[in-house]
Amino acid sequence: MQIPDIPVRDDIRLGQFLKFANLVETGGIAKELITGEQVQVNGTVETRRGKVLGPGDEVTIVDAGQIVAGARVVECPENGSCSNDPDDDLGDYFDEATADDDFDPEKWRNV
Repeated sequence: MQIPDIPVRDDIRLGQFLKFANLVETGGIAKELITGEQVQVNGTVETRRGKVLGPGDEVTIVDAGQIVAGARVVECPENGSCSNDPDDDLGDYFDEATADDDFDPEKWRNV
């Protein structure tokens, strides 16, 4: 199984990384897998959702002894864009300098 590299800007916690790398859909699923001892970090079962991961750490989800999904933490390239901020859902598309502060939602409600 090919394990993809997922670039992250800073250290990231295990539960966040599972969601960020699209290995799980929700934090609840991540919590269940971690407490159910189905998540490994660098080949060792990890039961701490808050474990801090760094570049080079390999995270895998194991079911019945078989790896079903996984991803590797890598550093974000200096000239590339990546974000592991869960509150940053706008990513590189939002430019505060050109944002329209006079936006009126009532005007656009029925458009």
